[in-house]
Amino acid sequence: QVQLVESGGGLVQAGGSLRLSCAARGIIFSPNTMGWYRQTPGKQRELVASITSGDNANYADSVKGRFTISRDNAKTTVYLQMNSLKPEDTAVYYCNFVSKWDPSGGYWGQGTQVTVSS
Repeated sequence: QVQLVESGGGLVQAGGSLRLSCAARGIIFSPNTMGWYRQTPGKQRELVASITSGDNANYADSVKGRFTISRDNAKTTVYLQMNSLKPEDTAVYYCNFVSKWDPSGGYWGQGTQVTVSS
């Protein structure tokens, strides 16, 4: 089983930056993919960015050029550097972990609020 511990988030003015972190603890199967999703009230959770254990990154069009996802050398912590934040980036951000070798189907963090004021 994997536990995802998120940190970061908060309130920032438009144009500002925030950094989210998510540490995976437990039995970590590899290869795997870690990512960040976000959700606002009444809307479906959407992918923001993901990165494989081979460091292949994928981004939503809405964040390309502004957000950067990365992993530490141990491949157990994922970071999301968010620059040039916009009010529409306001959401609860969730960390996600999946591996084809893990029968659980994936894990989610508890979520962290990001609020961007105009």
